[in-house]
Amino acid sequence: MNVQNLVNVKKKAFIGMNAPPGYVPGMGRGATGFTTRSDIGPARDANDISDERHKNFSKGKGGDRPPDEEEDLNDNNYDEFNGYGGNLFNSGPYDKEDEEADKIYDRVDDRMDERRKARREERLKEEIKRYRIEKPKIQQQFEDIKRELSSMNEYDWEAIPEVTNMTRTKKNKNTRAERFTPVPDSVIERMAYQSGHNSYADSGTASVMPGTATSLGLKTPAPGELDLLQIGVAKNSMLGVKLDQASDSVSGQTVVDPKGYLTDLNSITPRNLGEVGDIKKARLLLQSVTNTNPKHAPGWIAAARLEEVTGKMQQARNIIVKACEVCPNNEDVWIEAARLQPPEMAKSVIAKAVRTLPNSVKIWDKAVQLEGEVIAKRRVLRKALEQIPNSVKLWKDAVELEEPGDAKILLSRAVECCPNSVELWLALAKLESYEGARKVLNAARQKIPTDRQIWINAARLEEANGNTEMVHKIIERAVTSLKANMVEINREQWLKDAEECDRADSPITCQAIVRTVISLGVEAEDRKHTWMEDADSFIANKAFNSARAVYAYTLTVFPLKKSIWMRAAFFEKNHGSIEQYETLLQKAVTHCPKAEVLWLMRAKSKWLAGNVPEARSILNDAFGANPNSEEIWIAAITLESKNNEHERARKLLQKARETAGTARVWMKSARLEWCLDNLPGALSTIATGVTKFPEFPKFYMMKGQIEIQMGKLDAARTTFDLGIKRCPNSIPLWVLFANTEVGEGNITKARSILEKARVRNPLNDELWVHAIRLEVKAGNDNVAQALLARALQSCPKSGRLWSEGIFMAPRPARKTKSVDALKNCDNDAHVVLSVAKLFWLERKNKKAREWFVKAVKLDPDHGDTWAAYYKFTLAHGTEQELQILVDKCVQADPKHGERWCKLRKAIEHWRNDGNVELMLKSCARQLPELR
Repeated sequence: MNVQNLVNVKKKAFIGMNAPPGYVPGMGRGATGFTTRSDIGPARDANDISDERHKNFSKGKGGDRPPDEEEDLNDNNYDEFNGYGGNLFNSGPYDKEDEEADKIYDRVDDRMDERRKARREERLKEEIKRYRIEKPKIQQQFEDIKRELSSMNEYDWEAIPEVTNMTRTKKNKNTRAERFTPVPDSVIERMAYQSGHNSYADSGTASVMPGTATSLGLKTPAPGELDLLQIGVAKNSMLGVKLDQASDSVSGQTVVDPKGYLTDLNSITPRNLGEVGDIKKARLLLQSVTNTNPKHAPGWIAAARLEEVTGKMQQARNIIVKACEVCPNNEDVWIEAARLQPPEMAKSVIAKAVRTLPNSVKIWDKAVQLEGEVIAKRRVLRKALEQIPNSVKLWKDAVELEEPGDAKILLSRAVECCPNSVELWLALAKLESYEGARKVLNAARQKIPTDRQIWINAARLEEANGNTEMVHKIIERAVTSLKANMVEINREQWLKDAEECDRADSPITCQAIVRTVISLGVEAEDRKHTWMEDADSFIANKAFNSARAVYAYTLTVFPLKKSIWMRAAFFEKNHGSIEQYETLLQKAVTHCPKAEVLWLMRAKSKWLAGNVPEARSILNDAFGANPNSEEIWIAAITLESKNNEHERARKLLQKARETAGTARVWMKSARLEWCLDNLPGALSTIATGVTKFPEFPKFYMMKGQIEIQMGKLDAARTTFDLGIKRCPNSIPLWVLFANTEVGEGNITKARSILEKARVRNPLNDELWVHAIRLEVKAGNDNVAQALLARALQSCPKSGRLWSEGIFMAPRPARKTKSVDALKNCDNDAHVVLSVAKLFWLERKNKKAREWFVKAVKLDPDHGDTWAAYYKFTLAHGTEQELQILVDKCVQADPKHGERWCKLRKAIEHWRNDGNVELMLKSCARQLPELR
């Protein structure tokens, strides 16, 4: 038996075969089974992506799950919302229907995700934006400071301290790392002996043979010999060579000027690396342009200007010189070459340009600019006109340099050479006499029959010489002639010409143009609207004669339009004279006799001028045209009472009560008796008036005040009580009743009255304001704040309530309150006035003045605003500013305002009712101090 047979005998039959299912090694001898790492694979997280070798059964479908694995139904694996952690149906088969269902659910999930994508992205953006607001970048935190750098001047920049250099400190801290130990001489000697020769980096040469001289005159020591002195000299030579190389990088010579070094630094234009790169790219691009198309002049000019910007003037001059050689027929190149050259060289360049392009106006103009003396400029211009006699610009420049006599001669020649130049014809006409100018303009019309300026200047010439009758004829002929020569008549352009004539102090020409062209191209139904817009445009541009002409023509077309007469009257009142104003009103009442306001304006004008008899005469004529007019009766009564003609006023009132008999006439009659201290007569008149007009609230107000003046408080309460029953919507009557009780100390009664008033009129802010003030006066601040909150809920857009709330708030909170008030009612005069007072209280006078101006512009009829502005100007303004303010207030003639009306209607001030200046000063004195 050989060895091979022996081996075959010992080999078992099951060796090399797979183990049977369920086989555990060692089970037969009592060993327990165990599992190694190689049996189950490496450790993995449940979320890891599985591969082919190690499948993750926990995430697989039903078909991938081992059949003997059971679901984990332990309580620890149960969630109240999601249920068990695993899939209850993993043990079932996973077929094509399940796969198709999973795909459908996946598509549904994707579709739902797309629907929510926009909202999710928007929410993400809002979160990022909110995060940036809460935690902004450092760059954003310093944005406002960076903007303020633009307002810094040179001294502020120089005052900024230098940044501390921290590198030296760092080096001092790490000094041990920067220390170097010198090489011992023995090492140098040994290396020299081993190498057999020494190399000295002095001028790039070395000694090959030891003991021979180097280029620096030194001797290379032989092996075994060491000269330390020569080594030191070699080191110094090496250092000198390096310094020379650093100071010169081109020619080997020193280019640093030690004296002018700092001066040269100031002339260097600092540029960052990006700018330098852009300049290089631009240079290459322009070089490509000039090489590709050398006849393209703008490319050469751009290349020269690029070098000029970078500070290389000589290179720029070389480029432009080459451009003049390549493009000799381009005038822009020659002009650019003259600009880049020094003054002494620029003339020679222009002289060469003139020889090359003798017919170029630009080059001759540049030549004139280079000359310094007037004589030299005249000489150049005359040579230019010899070459180019039809150049209008050269003729104009030549005329400007001559005296009037010589200019006239030049213009005579200029119009022969340039007969189509309107400017030259008009300039010649200005230098001629009246007759000569007429001849010149007639010749100009023959040469240029299509230009309107010649006709307009002819009309202005006639007006300037007193021949006003010809002005309108010339303008009419102009329009006719231009139409015959197929010239379109542009209405807007002609109206602009009229405006220019108005500014040039030619009012008759201006009015003639307006009358001639105002109706051109305007439809019949649009005439009134269009012409009023034209008048407003002229007024805005301060062309008052043109606006007056528009109104005059419009009134000839619409003589019975009361609104046009009113607008024209207000225009004359604001921008015309008293004579023009009264003349217009006289025409107005002639055409519109039924317009009461025109009669009253005319009578008031005469009264203010001190002509009382003429005012009476006008009112008598008004009575004839309007016999039962209440306004005219009251105007006549006011005229007599203001002039202390009380008996005449009583007679007029008696006649008015018999003819007109309105409630207002009866009220005026009672007020006159009250002002004259005839209290029984006033009460009698009021009693009669109440029987005729029981729902007129002013009767009860006047009767109650008269009874209080007479000491009959109970009778006054009875009168007020009757009044609020008959006139429950009269807010002043409720307020007067409540104020009467407050004056007597009956706070509870006054509170009850205001509550009843608010029940009847729930959305009235004036009642809320008085209720709040009542609680403040009583010391109930908390109740006042609660009332203010309720009031703002009922009237959120009330400026009076917001204004009251601003000053009720504590001083630190007033600014915030004012911001809220401006948000809710921005253009309310009460709120703006309160903001102005806040700035005044904080001593920010400039801002306070701006807000006062805004307040009076928003509501010029509010007298309290004018009074507060006057008080502010009195404290922080000049006498001139104060007078301007008074004049504006008198012009506005305010009629409303809580304190203003109370002061105007007081019996003691009835004679000063029309004196606005006196009322303004009195109201300003009565304003309370700010707190």
